[in-house]
Amino acid sequence: MKSRQFLLASRPVGTPTADNWDLVETELPELRENQVKVKVLYISLDPAMRGWMNEGKSYIPPVEIGEVMRAGGVGEVLESTDPNFSTGDFVYGGFGVSDYAVISTQGVYKVDPNLAPLERYLGVLGMPGMTAYFGILDTGQPKAGETVVVSGAAGAVGTVVGQIAKIKGCRVVGIAGGEDKCRYLVDELGFDGVVDYKNSNVKKGLKEQCPDGVDVFFDNVGGEILDDVLTQINMKARIVICGAISQYNNTTAVKGPSNYLTLLVNRARMEGIVVFDNIENYPKAAAEMSGWIAKGKLIAKEHVVEGLETFPETLLMLFRGENFGKLILKVDHSS
Repeated sequence: MKSRQFLLASRPVGTPTADNWDLVETELPELRENQVKVKVLYISLDPAMRGWMNEGKSYIPPVEIGEVMRAGGVGEVLESTDPNFSTGDFVYGGFGVSDYAVISTQGVYKVDPNLAPLERYLGVLGMPGMTAYFGILDTGQPKAGETVVVSGAAGAVGTVVGQIAKIKGCRVVGIAGGEDKCRYLVDELGFDGVVDYKNSNVKKGLKEQCPDGVDVFFDNVGGEILDDVLTQINMKARIVICGAISQYNNTTAVKGPSNYLTLLVNRARMEGIVVFDNIENYPKAAAEMSGWIAKGKLIAKEHVVEGLETFPETLLMLFRGENFGKLILKVDHSS
């Protein structure tokens, strides 16, 4: 059996282009012990993928030139040499940007399409949801009555962060781009306020929406927005650094916070998070979030684009702010 795969052809300088990828067709290897052959159905597209393309030390090794691009996915088991997995099982794993994969079952987990749509296991019940859950609850530590601000609020992580903060009794303000996204955050997700960074002054908007200052800031964007929020923080504020999508395609040095001395003045804390640090607690988080979804307290939204071959262009939607919810690539197996 052959698999279509996107290989990393070269390391991008700035924004990735089609030249950074090779789409190839490769014969899949025979299964060894404790492996599965998977028909990949949905692929998760995440801002972190841009960092994995860079050479250099990080929390996870970079994708090497000539390797299949790393990505989480959900698919159906076609063959298995592991007694814990059977043909027909639906599973999550690091299958890469490909339509079929042979992979070790270490790090592969069963998912149940009867409990939730398969694509949800790449969103609220997948890495973005886990990032939001542990980032806001363990690192942000919100308390009822506090003001929580979320940047990238209409994205896969931001929407979940804001809703969890609401569940915990906080006032929640989102920073997002465009009227549709801002309206969705307030009208459908229950955010208390929004700041439209594309159509208004962020610093002025924060003063209006957060009259009592900011107690917790969950940052997915970095750059100028991080600087603007730092001017509004309260005593003992917690700033959670999840990502900095505004900086990922820079060809110059990353722009760090020039207002960092507000951390000193306010005895505040800024801490980075990586979702893999909490892997042993994923089942607990998934169970609690599933309960919230069932009760209507947590709403999930996926933005699905069809066609493996669209990967290079679809990935760029993340950096242009075009995705509305969790960005997922649906693999078309009809041809």
